[in-house]
Amino acid sequence: MSFDPDAAASPGSGVFGLPHSRSDSSIVLLPVPFDATTSYGGGAAGGPEAIRNASAQVDLLDGQFGEIYRCGIHMLRAPAWIRPLSRRARALARPIIERGGATARDARAVRAVDQACERINTHTHATARKILAQGKIPGLIGGDHSTPFGAIRACAEVAAERSRDGLGILQIDAHMDLRDGFEGFAWSHASIMHNVMSRLPNVCRLVQIGIRDFGRSEADLSKGSRGRVRTHFDLDWARAIDRGEQFDRLCDEAIKPLPKLVYISFDIDGLEPSLCPHTGTPVPGGLSFHRACMLLEALVRSGRSIVGFDLNEVSPGPNPKEPEWDANVGARVLYKLCGAAARSTGRI
Repeated sequence: MSFDPDAAASPGSGVFGLPHSRSDSSIVLLPVPFDATTSYGGGAAGGPEAIRNASAQVDLLDGQFGEIYRCGIHMLRAPAWIRPLSRRARALARPIIERGGATARDARAVRAVDQACERINTHTHATARKILAQGKIPGLIGGDHSTPFGAIRACAEVAAERSRDGLGILQIDAHMDLRDGFEGFAWSHASIMHNVMSRLPNVCRLVQIGIRDFGRSEADLSKGSRGRVRTHFDLDWARAIDRGEQFDRLCDEAIKPLPKLVYISFDIDGLEPSLCPHTGTPVPGGLSFHRACMLLEALVRSGRSIVGFDLNEVSPGPNPKEPEWDANVGARVLYKLCGAAARSTGRI
């Protein structure tokens, strides 16, 4: 099949306008349109499809990683049961969230939301394991930040088989996400990294970058982790840069503790809010798009291998008549993540 990377995306083509099937792709994207526990704004369930649509406008020659598309990128279709499950779980969670958290009277609703999240975990784990077993890289597209737990678990299992050091996680985020059962939900979006670090012993290190909103318990968990969690606060990096520190050097130092095999968890609110105005929990500050790209480049330059990644919390705007800015940015972040993963594993 002939393919012109400079041509407009053909109707019915795949993500980024590509013709690749699952079998001839080295990166397989797993959409998870699920958003149950976002505690401020919602809408992330619409992220995967909005990103797919916006990706048709992404030019395929990348100035940083080159002809990324040549590695083969395929986006699966989300199972039809996920969106209805998300709506039901969100309807149960919303009044609890609006009251500030669960009480004893909410036990049945909390259990139902947790069970919905566990069903997502089972699905993403099984799907990611199959992708990894085929020698491919899974890239999960949320949905809220609870969605990648199963994919991280799958990558951690495979990393343990390949290396005694296990898996490291590079988290780009405005939040630490280290809360234990936030608002009563075991699988809250604000608890993803607490669940990873407490339930997945094969994850040896978590490096957090862009952090600027957190609670006392989260800060204490990071400090008390004996180096297993390394948190880099956005304001500290801003101070360092104002003193003349080079951003590249900050990235290199942050990456040093990570093992050879790395998973990237990219919450879009790790970027400055002008780039993701409709995300569920925007926070002032954050990385520019260019600096996020430089961070990914530093990880690749370090010689580490990216075995999987996720992009989550991209929420389309409420007005369908307006240009879809959040998805536009999300699609470009996704292409960069694909490029970093492909380059780090020698696929481009």
